[in-house]
Amino acid sequence: MGRDVASVTISGEDRRRYRDKVRRCLDVLARMLGESQFDFRRPHIGLEIELNLIDSLGDPLMRNADVLKAIADPAWATELGQFNLEINIPPRELGGTGTGELEAEVRDHLDHADARAREVGGGLAMIGILPTLRRSDIGEEILSANARYKMLNDQIFAARGEEMHIAIDGPEPLRMHTDTITPEAACTSVQFHLQVSPDQFGAYWNAAQAISGAQVALGANSPFLFGHRLWQETRITLFEQATDTRPDELKAQGVRPRVWFGERWITSVFDLFEENTRYFPALLPLCDDEDPRAVLDEGGIPELGELTLHNGTIYRWNRPIYAVVKGRPHLRVENRVLPGGPSVADVIANGAFYYGVVRMLAEDERPVWTRMSFTTAEDNLHRAARDGLDSTLYWPGMGEVPAAELILRKLLPLAHEGLKRWGVDPSRRDRLLDIVERRCVTGRTGAAWQIDTVDAIEESGGVSRHEALRMMTRSYVEHMRDNAPVHTWPVGGC
Repeated sequence: MGRDVASVTISGEDRRRYRDKVRRCLDVLARMLGESQFDFRRPHIGLEIELNLIDSLGDPLMRNADVLKAIADPAWATELGQFNLEINIPPRELGGTGTGELEAEVRDHLDHADARAREVGGGLAMIGILPTLRRSDIGEEILSANARYKMLNDQIFAARGEEMHIAIDGPEPLRMHTDTITPEAACTSVQFHLQVSPDQFGAYWNAAQAISGAQVALGANSPFLFGHRLWQETRITLFEQATDTRPDELKAQGVRPRVWFGERWITSVFDLFEENTRYFPALLPLCDDEDPRAVLDEGGIPELGELTLHNGTIYRWNRPIYAVVKGRPHLRVENRVLPGGPSVADVIANGAFYYGVVRMLAEDERPVWTRMSFTTAEDNLHRAARDGLDSTLYWPGMGEVPAAELILRKLLPLAHEGLKRWGVDPSRRDRLLDIVERRCVTGRTGAAWQIDTVDAIEESGGVSRHEALRMMTRSYVEHMRDNAPVHTWPVGGC
């Protein structure tokens, strides 16, 4: 979805042409899969991190264009809101020295960008939802200056035909209406990419779906929204609601949501692209000049621009990616369930856990998805988002089990063995997975630290909720800059 688009008026003819072009792209993808066009030597991984900009008080800073200019690095880009930025870390082989250098490289990028942000009166906060956001910070005027965001907003509300109602339960329930998608800008995530072959894609995607709940329980970092304490990972339900194109009547008819876990285990990447084409009307029906059939017939590799643009407006928690890099096509699983932060060390540890576990589950002779229903995997995700490491999740052979116990007893040993198979250096593997273990043992996720720290500040008396959130956010950012894992952060250290 990251490509720029020009502001245009969409006609019925545009939609018809786009639908035909997407279907033509889908046919070409089927041919490419049948002709084994996707060979590669070693899998590569990639990483995207979305961040927030804050001012000296800890409130959102609406100046991403200025900060982006100061950073002057093509790896950085705007995101939906003017207080958002995103960095794309260059891909590298999974295993070997490249994996070990990832943490240092990410830190260097963030330190450089944070220094440039300070020059314009701000700083970076890598956190799932910026706790100091207020409802007054959310409106169409805070959209980043890129035509695709305005067009996306207009098309979603044209499809809905009415304003959105956001309703989130929790200790301090939230109810609100909005006539813009900008509440989505509150959601900042980390996206882990893994290149896979067509033959392996179904197994890796299923594996990623199966562990989404455990990932979110382990990585929860979004407990506050608009001053309300809600879910441990409020970002999950907020994103699902803030990008929903369906009025109540279409929900009742079973129309699928744009933010989607899915509805079944798959056997091929084609299943996902075909579902996208069959179930979802276009939001950005913009055609390019490529004739994908002609390109393939002439021995070239088509970009499949309409198919990939359409795919980018369907927000699966594990999304299929088709891309052409250096003239070669490849497929990736994009894992999208985790929030940003708390520290770079925590982010890379979360990635190590993910890459290790999915390797083992994908290669299991009796796959977990043959022993667990798809709806159970989705239920695990929402349980984990509500209650974090305090949630109870289902796992075959264990039944209903506390999330921390599932991770420590079952998934963490798989992660160790999976990273060994990937060729990750043992000392780096052990350090990263020790972070995962200690987080489970202490129960100290980013969400738990935020809640406990705000409680401690409020118990000391004399400050409003918003001021407590400001104080907590400033303390959070200082710990984030030190790169200490969140399980070591002192509570109330403001």
